[in-house]
Order: sequence, then structure tokens, then C-alpha cells
Amino acid sequence: MRRAVSGEATMTERLQVPSATDLRLQAVVELAQDMAGALTPLEAVRAAAVRATSALGATMAAVSVWDRESGRLRVLVNHGELAAGEEELPENESYPVADFPEIVTYLEEHWTTRRLPRAWVQTADDSAPSDPSAPHAHPGAGAFCRERAAGLRRRGRACCLVAPIVLHGQAWGELYLARTVGLPVFTEADADYATLLAAQISAGLAQTERLADLRRLAFTDPLTGLANRRAVDARLESALQAHNRDNTVVSLVVCDVNGLKRVNDLLGHEVGDRLLERFAHQLSLAAAKLPGSLAARLGGDEFCLLAEGQKADEVVAVAEELCARALQLADGEGVACGLASTGDSIGPVTTPDRLFRLADAAQYRAKAARAAHPVVAGRSHGPGHAPDPTVLLADAADPHHRADGRTRPGPGRVGAGDRRRFRGAAHSADPGQLITVVLSALDRSTAARAGHQADTLGRLATVAETAARLLDAVGWWVSYVPPGSQLMRTAQHAVYRMTSGPSSTGAETQRAQIEAPDAVFDLGHYPQTRRAVRGGSFALRSGAAGNDPAEEAMMVVSGYKGMVVAGGGNPAGGWLLELFADEATLPFGQIAGPLRALVAVALSGPASPPP
Repeated sequence: MRRAVSGEATMTERLQVPSATDLRLQAVVELAQDMAGALTPLEAVRAAAVRATSALGATMAAVSVWDRESGRLRVLVNHGELAAGEEELPENESYPVADFPEIVTYLEEHWTTRRLPRAWVQTADDSAPSDPSAPHAHPGAGAFCRERAAGLRRRGRACCLVAPIVLHGQAWGELYLARTVGLPVFTEADADYATLLAAQISAGLAQTERLADLRRLAFTDPLTGLANRRAVDARLESALQAHNRDNTVVSLVVCDVNGLKRVNDLLGHEVGDRLLERFAHQLSLAAAKLPGSLAARLGGDEFCLLAEGQKADEVVAVAEELCARALQLADGEGVACGLASTGDSIGPVTTPDRLFRLADAAQYRAKAARAAHPVVAGRSHGPGHAPDPTVLLADAADPHHRADGRTRPGPGRVGAGDRRRFRGAAHSADPGQLITVVLSALDRSTAARAGHQADTLGRLATVAETAARLLDAVGWWVSYVPPGSQLMRTAQHAVYRMTSGPSSTGAETQRAQIEAPDAVFDLGHYPQTRRAVRGGSFALRSGAAGNDPAEEAMMVVSGYKGMVVAGGGNPAGGWLLELFADEATLPFGQIAGPLRALVAVALSGPASPPP
């Protein structure tokens, strides 16, 4: 086999060595890939400067943009061997465009010929091709070269290569490359290549702009210009990671614009939209007082403010001012504002869903009470430091919440991006709706008494009656245990329909037995009930495995198919609330926990024994 002599390469070896053209084409591809991966225009131009420096053997590169409003050429990024006073990401490095008339020259040429402006070479000795029509003559050969040349000499550079960048048919800026003294001057081939790189940079910037537009559409509310729910979810997830890592305070303010439906119905949706825009402006002003916060419209009449790193009291103060300003908006009725902050006593917050539930619950209570001030979760403790009713409301509405702030796994788990809104319904076995309707009834009961809360029995009766009607229960009982006693007696009850139990001798007999319950129960015989009176809850369904025999016997003998029980204590004594079911009653399901929370809310007011 014939072998190559010394100094002579075989065809295979020559093919394996990439040519200068191959390397430059590869650099163009890599530039396109780098710019495609950039998330912001600044990242894109920095990638362009880095690749151009390497591809053209320059010692430095800069990308500048023509700021038409100020009439200056503003440097966005410098890369490579920088001179004194140059920074990689300068804040205020700019030059009057009047010092570089070639920008206007190549722009006029582009509009006249519709050809891509070509790059040109400038040397530090103030020279340029003597013939302005030469392929790579400076567009302003002669006097126009002097400023560039002087700049090269000041920075110890021998030559530069300037490639105009045209975007959307207009002069956008330039790619500037330089070599230090001692390196060869850029050639015509270099200028051709720089023209190609500038075209690729233009294409990359256009793509980056399109992606930025898509991101704005994806994360911005089109009516108000605020962030949308998707942006809040992403930001809240990140904020809670910081909170769980280094205990950064995260606060969430949720606001509903009051009276929007009235405005839409009476004045039209256009007026309603203006009201939303005016409140959005006030929310933006509020966000500006909490550096780094995010103002967003979640949808409809609902807005939120997410703050990270500020003290809870600072966020509350801003929310107070926001409520006051909202009351001054034309056509509006203020806002219902709820606030939850990890800086308050709300328990562990490990998921965005829980913080949203807490803020939602606070906002619901503000709306139900028509409050002119924000309701803050964790700041409304009852006598004897009873649990905060807003926290109880939020946690009871989530069937997956545990006392340690975590979530129980399961096929029905609500995702972190979902929220159970606190809205009512005529009949429902949904825990969130149960809490909504019952708390609304409690609020109306308080308002009907000119702001004075009812006695303990009255509040518990409101809970029992409202819950029973929502579940379509047979009836309810509220029982009382004096302090230090084991004996429980019924304090109040209601029956909505009869059942046919095994011991019944007729409907009238059973009605008499139920409507005159004068029996006294010894809690020593009913361990589940005894635990419930101390602040627990349980549910029974007849025939279910694991039922306590004594509890089931009491339920079945009266003809009931199920029952749910919740209790608790206050200074007046122990209390028990029981709801009873037949075939028509909606399934109790997850009702026991929420009912216990509602009983705790009822017991948190002024304590009084039954009459």
C-alpha cells in the first residue's frame, strides 16, 4: 500500500481537518443555538458578543443599540479584553449618534437599496479605504472615521470591525469587534463574515422578542397589565421554597372588588372594566411600597398581592391603605381584603395551596362582615387564646390538611395550583361549602344583633341548623356538660322529618320522644362522645365495621342511618353538636373535621351556659 511521504497529508486526513469556512459556518450555527436558548434580549446579545469574539479572532466585542428617544448609541454588553472604564454589562455607557453619522448613512442606504448593510473596517491610524465605493469602505469615509479611530487609540486597539444590525427593517444597533495592537487588521473576508453574523444576530433578536411577547401573554392579564394567576403560581412556589429553606417571610393579600356585578348590570361591562383598571392601578402603587412584590389579577373581580421578605406588619399596613384607597374609587364599593403571612401564627406553610386557602378564608370573612379593613389570618384569637377562626376555616376546607401543615397523599389530592373557593350552595356535602354557608349564617346572626355576638347556645344552634339544612339531615341536637361533670343533657334540638326505628310504636310516639329529650347521659358509657366533648369529632354510618357498640345502638334505636358529632369546650362548660341522617341525607364524608372547626368558631365568642 502506498503511504504518504513526510509533509504530505492523505485525502482522509485532509477531510478530517475542518477548514476555516467550516469553522465559521459552525460558529454561525452555535450562535443561532445560543441565542435561541436565551430567555431575555440581554442574554441573547451577550451570547452574540461571546460567539462573535471567538469566531472572528477579536480581542473584544460589543453590542450596542440605537436609542432613538435620546439619540444615543447605548452599549448593552462588552466581552473580552476590556479597557479602563469598560464594563461587561455597563449601566450607562453610551455615545451621541451624531458622533457616528455612518448609522444614518447605512440606514438611508438600506431604505434605498433594500440590501443588507455591509460591515466595514476601521483602523487606529484614522485610515479607511480611499475609495468610498470600495466593498468595505467606511460609509462615511474621511471625517466620519476620526471618532472611531480616536476611540481605538485611547483603548490601545489597532482596528475595529463594525457590522450594522437591522431589525424589522430598521436600524437597531451594531456589532463592534476590535483587535489589540500587534494583531492583523480585519480583512474583507472578515467583514463579509461579520455581516453574516449581524444578520444571524438580527434573526435571534427577532425570535427572542417573539418569545418575550409569548411570555407576556402567558403571564400577564390583558385587561389590567398586571401579572396573572400563572405568574402568581410560579412566583409563590419559588417564594415558599425560600421560606422553607431560610424562613423568608411570604405574605399573600387577596382582594375582591365589591359591587362589580352591580356596576356591570347597571352601568355596563365597559364601566366595570374601568373600575377593575382603576383598582389595578391602586394595587400597583401598593406593590411599589413593598420592593420585589408582585401585583396580579387572578380573574374576574379577584386580585392579589404577593410579597416576599417584608415583615407581616408592613404588608398589613399597605393592605390597610389599599382598602382605604379602594373606597374612593368612582362607581365602586371598596374591596374585601384577606391577608395571610408566614410571619403570623398560621402554622406551617409548605405548599402554595395552603397559603392561598388562608388568604381566601380571611378574604371571605372580610366580605361576609363587609369589613372596610383587611382580615388577617392568625390575628383573631378568642377568649383563652382559642384557635383563630380564619385558620380553622382554611384548614377545615382542605380535607388533606394535617395539624403539622403537611398534606395527606391520596388520589383526590387537590393540586398546588388549585383552590377551593369559599362559596355557598343550597344543598351540598362539600366541606368548603359547608364552612362557607355556616360562617355566613354566623356573620348574619352577629349583624342582626347590632354587632353583639349571640350566646354560646345561640351560636351553636346556628351552626347546627345551617349545617343540617345544607346536608338535608333528619335533625340536630346541641347538648351541654357543666364544668367538672360527666353528665350531659340536651340544651336545644330540632327535628325536620320522622324516621322509622326498630323501637318506634308510631310516628307520633317517636316525635314525642325526640321533641322532649329530657334524658341525662353519663359520658362514662359513651367514650367517643366523651372525647368529642373535649374537642373531637367522629362520624358513624350504621353497619360500618369498627363502630362503637354503645354509640351505634343509641343511633339505630332511634331509626337513624348515620350521625356526625363534634364538640368542644369554653369557660361555660363542654358542648356537643350532633347531626342525624337517614336515606335522604347527603353523605357526611369529610364533614366531621369541618364541623369540629365550626364548633370551635362558635365556642370562641363570649361564653355562657344554657338557660
